[in-house]
Amino acid sequence: MKRWFAFVLVLVVAFSATPATAATPADTLVMAWQFDDIITLDPAEIFEFSGAEYAGNTYDRLIGYEVDDVSKIYGVAAESWTVSPDGKTYTFKIRNGITFASGNPLTAEDVAFSLQRTVILDKSPAFILGQFGFTADNVRDQIRAVDANTVTIETDQAYAPTFVLYCLTATVGSVVDKKEVMAHEKDGDLGHAWLRTNYAGSGPFKLNQWKASELLILDANQAYWDGAPTLKRVIIRHIAEQATQRLLVEKGDIDIARNLGPDQIKGLEGNPEVRIHSSPKGGIFYLGLNQKHEALQKPQVRQALKYLVDYDGIANTILKGSMEPHQAFLPKGFLGALEDKPFKLDPEKAKQLLAEAGYPNGLTLTMDTRNNFPTLDMAQAIQSTFALGGVKLEIIPMDGKQALTKYRARNHEIYIGRWGPDYQDPHTNADTFAKNVDNADDAKAKPLAWRNAWDIPEMSKKTDAAVKESDPEKRAQMYLELQREHQQTSPFVIMFQDIEVAAERSNVKGFVLGPSFDSNFYRGVTK
Repeated sequence: MKRWFAFVLVLVVAFSATPATAATPADTLVMAWQFDDIITLDPAEIFEFSGAEYAGNTYDRLIGYEVDDVSKIYGVAAESWTVSPDGKTYTFKIRNGITFASGNPLTAEDVAFSLQRTVILDKSPAFILGQFGFTADNVRDQIRAVDANTVTIETDQAYAPTFVLYCLTATVGSVVDKKEVMAHEKDGDLGHAWLRTNYAGSGPFKLNQWKASELLILDANQAYWDGAPTLKRVIIRHIAEQATQRLLVEKGDIDIARNLGPDQIKGLEGNPEVRIHSSPKGGIFYLGLNQKHEALQKPQVRQALKYLVDYDGIANTILKGSMEPHQAFLPKGFLGALEDKPFKLDPEKAKQLLAEAGYPNGLTLTMDTRNNFPTLDMAQAIQSTFALGGVKLEIIPMDGKQALTKYRARNHEIYIGRWGPDYQDPHTNADTFAKNVDNADDAKAKPLAWRNAWDIPEMSKKTDAAVKESDPEKRAQMYLELQREHQQTSPFVIMFQDIEVAAERSNVKGFVLGPSFDSNFYRGVTK
């Protein structure tokens, strides 16, 4: 232990001053990462990218999916499952031999409790399970342990089985230790206050310590049911400065740098001791055009703006490998994802469309923009190309909270934003980009289509039909058709899909960058 404490001391010194060489231990993975978005460690509350990655490495779920082919779903805590003929009851057989960090065995009761707890606590991600008709009043009847090894889940109606299963692969599907959690319950909170900063899982890693915006240390679960990780420990330091991350990985003071910008990545090219590792992610950047604005209501204006973005130019300059052009609401890698890119920078075509809409001399618009990289840089590039078509664009920079508050109140004209899927089923994005069942200002459901005041009763019906289709091939075709219509008619200028990039020391192998932010895995890492 003395050796480890001495190493951490050296690491802290190295990260708080000019980096000094401090070779990482052979049994420890050391990463620099911006994880200041972690606000809770409770899987029933986690709804941030970094927190989801933490949960993905420390908790087991009923099921998982292959990161290289998400269509392949496999059992984790569940050994097998069946779906009733009416498509409403899912029965899971729980694997024997799984133990929590506390030493308690994982049983069907823990699984049922974990899912019930998510619904009852009703934190931000609870809607993922709430889609199936579960409420605090009925969830104990609809999700229950039949015996020590059997759990049944009864949905309110028949859905595509993959939709239900993919939702169970989300962070809210993490299985927590009921006995341990309830030992810390206070005032009926189901142990929530305690679990926000503590751990009660059975995953390949367990929590050693977390200091918000500073330090996260995970220890290998040597008793993990599917084999212990190769390395004994993962140490993650919050390093906000991209240049500092680059220096640390170049010198070997860290094994992986997670948040390098295009300039830092370019600077590492040709370095034989560092390897650039990249993988497509589900996040997409888009422009939202508020349909309360008279000009933006016109189809020709919406089309014109789609021809006034230099997709390839922005990708090749500002983004430089961190995103790729993509023009449909389903990211590549999802069932039924459309990869057609019908739009390119064409100012003359845009001018023609604007003239048809009654704006032969162009028009003036505003765009709310987060004051960060790359959002502001992208906005400035879009401002330049909009001008080529006669559209004067005023950029209104603000912090993220201000921009989101204004956007959620439908008070914007144009909003530039990023959207990340909550689970690996196509409904996660279709439900927000292509469905709006109530366009009133006081509507209960407020998806992205609502935020942009896009009233689409017929498209909403198509979205609902797609999520209920049980045949995967038919369902994929339904999403392809939905996206083609959406591309041409929607008030969304969908532009780019994320590519996550990490810089690794050349001796690091096995770090997985999966398609979602909770499928970046440390378990197979070797050095």
